[in-house]
Amino acid sequence: MHYKAQSGFTLLELLVVIVIIGLLAGYVAPRYFSQVGKSEVQVARAQIDSLEKALDQYRLDMRRYPSVEEGLDALVAKPVAASTWNGPYLKKSVPSDPWGRSFVYRVPGEKGEFDLVSLGRDGKPGGTGEDADIVLR
Repeated sequence: MHYKAQSGFTLLELLVVIVIIGLLAGYVAPRYFSQVGKSEVQVARAQIDSLEKALDQYRLDMRRYPSVEEGLDALVAKPVAASTWNGPYLKKSVPSDPWGRSFVYRVPGEKGEFDLVSLGRDGKPGGTGEDADIVLR
């Protein structure tokens, strides 16, 4: 009798491949996700820098920074009784931070004329690493 050789993979070969893929994923995934966290922090810093420039433009026109009541929305919509407003000072609406929350805007600020803060990944004051507050000044 003549038997045909069957082609394919044995169960043992498949298990070895699955284990190797699992080991690679376990090694690569944490490094990839730590880079994602770092890039979110960099995006938040860039957004704060952009908002600072828009606030400075607003101040040049209005001779003051927006009040807490006006908030950052004063950069895109003319406040009531703002005769020298020459905006909008942002091309689009006021952005959220990379974690989907609003930036904290305080006038007067603790360290300057105003504070502009993202509360980081955890959304709470303080923290370390990616949970740390990202502050303008």
